[in-house]
Amino acid sequence: MQKKNRMKANMGNKDRVMRTVLALVIAALYFGGVITGTLGIVLLVLAMVFALTSMVRFCPLYALFGFSTCSNKK
Repeated sequence: MQKKNRMKANMGNKDRVMRTVLALVIAALYFGGVITGTLGIVLLVLAMVFALTSMVRFCPLYALFGFSTCSNKK
């Protein structure tokens, strides 16, 4: 039987909260008309990436560079 390849969580709670808050602020600024145009769209996409990575507790860039903000509980 094959073992499923799962993403190992590499984001701690503080990191997840910061990303979520930042995503909400960017979304509010975009939909409030404060940031517009190409910059607004780029920041909105970044906000969506932040929200998604905070939900799944996994950041591909952290994995690529071997970085983790999870506390080691053993």
